[in-house]
This record gives sequence, structure tokens and C-alpha cells, in this order.
Amino acid sequence: MSENTTTVSSADFWEERYRTGQTGWDRGRAASAFEALLGGPTAPAPGRLAVIGCGRGHDARLFARHGFQVTGFDFASSAIDAARDAAGREGVRVEFVQADLFALPEQYHGAFDYVVEHTCFCAIDPARYAEYVSSVARMLRPTGELIGLFVVHGRSGGPPFSTSEAEVRDLFDGPFALDHLEPLPVSGDLRRGPELFARFTRR
Repeated sequence: MSENTTTVSSADFWEERYRTGQTGWDRGRAASAFEALLGGPTAPAPGRLAVIGCGRGHDARLFARHGFQVTGFDFASSAIDAARDAAGREGVRVEFVQADLFALPEQYHGAFDYVVEHTCFCAIDPARYAEYVSSVARMLRPTGELIGLFVVHGRSGGPPFSTSEAEVRDLFDGPFALDHLEPLPVSGDLRRGPELFARFTRR
């Protein structure tokens, strides 16, 4: 699906998607890659964690259940309302905030040990990718970590907008040390195309 990229920078664009049920990226559960990470030997130690573009909060609730202090951010107020409702039903403590990633209040600058990315990067105007990297780096404490999934479907248009391993390496190298970046095995989780799994440390 092709969209004018100027529209994706508007909260109204995403609010309309939620209100009309056009949320094909939402699988109704957390990403299996994050479930595997948290259950494995390289799981990050619990700390303060932000989930950007959190949607209905599936990934945010997963990390909270594993002992992280989680704040989920999304552009769309309907997404935040749904995330709060789900957390309340499940008895999971998560702070959900309706906000623009590119204009977060100063209280969130340098506030997090981790930022989790899943379907946020692929939803923004590709012209803002470098701005995205700066915004994520600003949220993290020194040596904080970005844990992410990046869509690499290779098609033109969007959202979701595709990227590549080379582009991700180029964008993040400098502000971040690239600790881990590899394609995920093809699985039934795929919604919009293959994904890269990343773990980067803020320099």
C-alpha cells in the first residue's frame, strides 16, 4: 500500500487507522522475538524501558511482566486508551503516554535504560529516519540499549516503509555501537515482511 508520506507525520492519520480498524500490523500479542529474548540467556536485566509506537501495548505489557518499569508511547490516543484498558484487565503496571516521538517532554530525555522498537520506525516518513535515531538516542541514558525489530520487505511505498541491513547500520553507526543485527528466521509471525533483530548500545 502506498501513502503520501506527509500524512504519516500526523496523529490524525494514525487515529483514523485505529478508529476504523485498519491495524493490520497488530497481531494481538507481543513479538515472539521479544518473548524468546526475555526467556533466553541473553535477556537484558530489568530496568526503566520505553516502548515507542507502542500501539495497543502488547510488547509493553510483556516487558512489564518480566520486571521492567515500562512507559509506552504512541501518537494515537485511541491506541493509548486500548493499551491502558488491556493493562488494567491483565493487572499489569505500565505507564502509557500519548505523545509525538519527535517532541517528547524533557522529563523523558536520558530517562531510560532501554528503548524497544517494533513497527514504529517503519511507520514514519523515511525522510525522518536520521531524526528518529537522534530522538531514540536522546531518550537513553549513556550505555542504554535499543532493542528493535526492523521491517525489510523491500517493496516501494508504505506504511510500512522498508529498510535494509545496510541502511540500519549506516543510520545508527555513530550514536550507537552496533552490538547485534541479523535477519530473523522466517516464521508465522510475519505480517508485513521479514524483520531484522537489533541490539544497539548508545555511545
